[in-house]
Amino acid sequence: MTRKRTIALVVAAAAGTAWAGTKVLSKPQPRPQKSVLATEQPIVLAHRGGSNNAPESTWLAFEKAAELGVHGFEIDLRMTKDEQIIVFHDDTVDRTSGATGLVSEMTLDEIQSIDFSEKFVDRAKFSSEELEKARILTLQELLDRFPFLYINMDMKDAPTSYEGSLMPSKLWRVIEEAGALDRVVVTSFFDEQIDRFNLYAQNRVALGAGEKEVRKAYTAYTSQFKHLYHPKADVFQLPTKHKSIRLDTAGFIRFLHSLNIKVHYWTIDQQEDMKRLLENGADGIVTDSPEVAVQLIQGEGH
Repeated sequence: MTRKRTIALVVAAAAGTAWAGTKVLSKPQPRPQKSVLATEQPIVLAHRGGSNNAPESTWLAFEKAAELGVHGFEIDLRMTKDEQIIVFHDDTVDRTSGATGLVSEMTLDEIQSIDFSEKFVDRAKFSSEELEKARILTLQELLDRFPFLYINMDMKDAPTSYEGSLMPSKLWRVIEEAGALDRVVVTSFFDEQIDRFNLYAQNRVALGAGEKEVRKAYTAYTSQFKHLYHPKADVFQLPTKHKSIRLDTAGFIRFLHSLNIKVHYWTIDQQEDMKRLLENGADGIVTDSPEVAVQLIQGEGH
């Protein structure tokens, strides 16, 4: 046996011993069941209220989506100048009329005075009474108006900003005072924000996965060290792919399911894509066209 071959065998044996040792010492613990995620069928979440059907993130959009029979909403959260948490995605209000500027530099009254239907393509299909509802809601208003629906909320303000530093504690207060602990999921692209929020929630609220958590899970899944992954999230809300990496395979979904993690995909508007994801085991569809997803799930008896 050559010296190189001997060294290779020793290295391989050492690696195998290390892998076996980690299997003994590390046993993945599935996430405890959260009631908001205890669903027997796939769910439909209207993305920002269903952005293809009404002006996004407005009372009008959420009302129309609820009428379609969605299970809940996927929303984004920002904080105003007067420290009110509103349901809004962008960091800037940019409309053809009314007040414009950074959300963090505008008061709640200024933002709620804006007609957010002015740029909506199908504005003419709504009555004048309906258009009065094309305004932005606070999170408190949304929780009060739709007390029986699942709400996935994404903290958008960066943790390094003033608004982001306040968001976790203020968000916890709103959720707790609304008695909504069992019907919301809190997440952020910033893992740090989720950790900060959980300092207050203490795992009493279902948590989504930040970008780092998703990366850790996928790295573990594609390695021989799946057993070393210990999840910090109850639900993964994912795009179907990141760059060239597919995140929607049946194998990856099964891996997350083995840890009692639900898997939702965004933003899915085509029925063919919805069907494929459901066949792969997806637990939820986040969509701008909720009527398509609702009809599919109801029609196929999921």
